[in-house]
Amino acid sequence: MATKETLRVDFLCVENAGRSQMAAAFAEREASERGLEDVVEVHSAGTRPADEVHESVVEAMDEVGIDISDREPKWVVVEDLEHSHFVITMGCTINEFHPSTYGVEHREWGLRDPEGEDFETVREIRDELERRVTELFDEIEDVARDLETKRSLSERVTETIKNALSF
Repeated sequence: MATKETLRVDFLCVENAGRSQMAAAFAEREASERGLEDVVEVHSAGTRPADEVHESVVEAMDEVGIDISDREPKWVVVEDLEHSHFVITMGCTINEFHPSTYGVEHREWGLRDPEGEDFETVREIRDELERRVTELFDEIEDVARDLETKRSLSERVTETIKNALSF
């Protein structure tokens, strides 16, 4: 669960066996490369999870140096989404969850499902996900910086008050 100090990002699709798995893996890489591992919490889930991540997706991610062979599709827990800052759906909606009710930023990426597609199409979907996740992290980095500035300001104000009150 995300805390006040972290930003939670949820990538959702129906089976959690393709697009959302790739997006989450790219997001984890972005968080690591940008030094945001302690700031960003990445999750992926599905509304009707498959038994396993699609082999073509595992293969496509392996081509770009990301191993997702040990990942398993998971169910969406709607209550957990209430704590999310960004809910990204891949081309499906979650009728039980209304992001505006919770002040959650929702993005609908509307990408084609890689299941059953030829390998070149899976690569194209992968590359588009990588591009979108990179753009999302440009925004997340700004939000994280704003949070850090607010924390820093709060800490300075608290320290000033403590110093003023101590005799």
